[in-house]
Amino acid sequence: MSFTDHHLFFDDVAVGQEWMSLGRTLTEADIVGFAGLSGDFNPIHMDHEFARTTPYRRPIAHGLLIWSIASGLGQHAPPMRTLAFTKVCEWHFREPVFIGDTIRCKASVVGKTERARGRRGLIIWKRTVFNQADHVVQDGTIETLVEGRAALNRHASDDEQLKAIAG
Repeated sequence: MSFTDHHLFFDDVAVGQEWMSLGRTLTEADIVGFAGLSGDFNPIHMDHEFARTTPYRRPIAHGLLIWSIASGLGQHAPPMRTLAFTKVCEWHFREPVFIGDTIRCKASVVGKTERARGRRGLIIWKRTVFNQADHVVQDGTIETLVEGRAALNRHASDDEQLKAIAG
């Protein structure tokens, strides 16, 4: 997705703000595809007969699959001008997610540090992943590098200079 006018800059968010994503229902195809991509064919994810012998009684999704889907859901809640994912501060896998479960992700700004005279900044996010029963299945804090409005002004100045040179 390209950055457009509807994306928020570092300057546009404040500590304490929260957003909730739309939902995403997990399919068996998601699990099979992730197993192929990651190489993790653990029978707890892939083998229905084996899974019946576990406390869960059915296959569970890979924890990192759910984390990845939550990351994607977070692209729109809120839509930020993110430059880089920089750090996992902490992450917890609380409950299993099953085929047919629908997850949502809440993002909360818990910290901000400006960098490069407003051209970018680090944001610490608390992310909480819920299932359809509003149980927390994963949560933790991450850090991203986000573009600031000063960078946009700098890009506009660069464009004007290029036009003057070409003109």
